[in-house]
Amino acid sequence: MNVRATRAPTRLTEAERSLITGLVLAGGLSRRMSAEGLAADKGLALLDGRPLAAHVLARLAPQVGPVLISANRNTDRYAAFGHPVLADVIDGYAGPLAGVHAGLGAADTPWVATAPCDTPFLPADLVARLWLAAQAAPGGPARAAVARSGSGQLQPVFALLDRRLLSGLQAWLAAGHRRVDAWYASLPAVVVDFPDESAFLGIDTPAELARSQSR
Repeated sequence: MNVRATRAPTRLTEAERSLITGLVLAGGLSRRMSAEGLAADKGLALLDGRPLAAHVLARLAPQVGPVLISANRNTDRYAAFGHPVLADVIDGYAGPLAGVHAGLGAADTPWVATAPCDTPFLPADLVARLWLAAQAAPGGPARAAVARSGSGQLQPVFALLDRRLLSGLQAWLAAGHRRVDAWYASLPAVVVDFPDESAFLGIDTPAELARSQSR
């Protein structure tokens, strides 16, 4: 990644949102939840009486046009949220990049915005700020814009991606690569700073879920 950018909070127009498909990543195995006694699909774990994925959808859907859900289990339950559900094309639970790959392949819009299913407090201006930073990149729109939280930590599963990255990602995965941050490091992407660290809180364990109730 060779550009770093920060943009003020804003909202996109309806026309801009229509160019962006939202993709909720719920295709993982929830290993930490299961290891600590909750053998469940993490996106379906209840926070304040609603599945984590429902909280994410409530935040992400108003920021984009169409919405897709990447899930490899409990597809009927995810479909009940009212959006198409995609299974990974890459076999073997290959991680978030496999879900991104499926989403880029299925989307009908030129852009895809991603967020994981276990982050119920994601920024309400996430997509707008990623969009503005991508559009303002030197030399024309950047192919990727990635969030960075207040501590300076890259948040690679919160991203805005040009669908034309699909072929490159397919080749990356075929070569055996799986790390999300390593893929972004290979791209001319912009990094967008979000000061609120808590907005990117991922709920990975039953203890974290308990602490987040009625937050």
